[in-house]
Amino acid sequence: MKIIGLTGSIGMGKSTTAAMFREAGIPVYDADAAVHAAYAVGGVAVGPVGDAFPGTVSDGRVDREALRQQVLGKPEAMARLNSIVHPLIGKSRTDAFEAATASRADMIVLDVPLIYETGGERNMDAVIVVSAPAKMQRERVLAREGMTPERLDAILAQQLPDAEKRRRADYVIETGKGLEAAQAQVTDVIKALRETMS
Repeated sequence: MKIIGLTGSIGMGKSTTAAMFREAGIPVYDADAAVHAAYAVGGVAVGPVGDAFPGTVSDGRVDREALRQQVLGKPEAMARLNSIVHPLIGKSRTDAFEAATASRADMIVLDVPLIYETGGERNMDAVIVVSAPAKMQRERVLAREGMTPERLDAILAQQLPDAEKRRRADYVIETGKGLEAAQAQVTDVIKALRETMS
């Protein structure tokens, strides 16, 4: 089974692209969804994150905004957070691999925002980068509730620039030309990946 990384900076359309792979019958592991579950009431990360970052837990769940305030733009704090959370969500990833193997899938897509930033590409057979023009990216992100230009810039500062991601990618899916065009690219990438397996 091939392990395919799917990544892209904020606002590039990665979640929509991941859904297209899922609709094509490819198992997708969503790292963000696993983190959300770990931060929810009863989640495995609530206690450890609350201990490491006082004031970030309320009503039994991790307050993502409070946590963001403590780690955004602070590489050491972000590294500490990742060192806590990544091992905790390992089980959900293992479960996803086991389910994909049981269903005899020929590949699994790992939807991970920070593949290159964490060196995760070393564990992938191929990496797909989702990209869109910078102007469109900003428009998409700034339309989100609570987002500000300053917060967007702080997030982008922690992410590898889009041009560098594109340079390193095995495949690039452009989402700036509409859903139909992106869907066609996803179909082409799946076909190309399967050709490399035969």
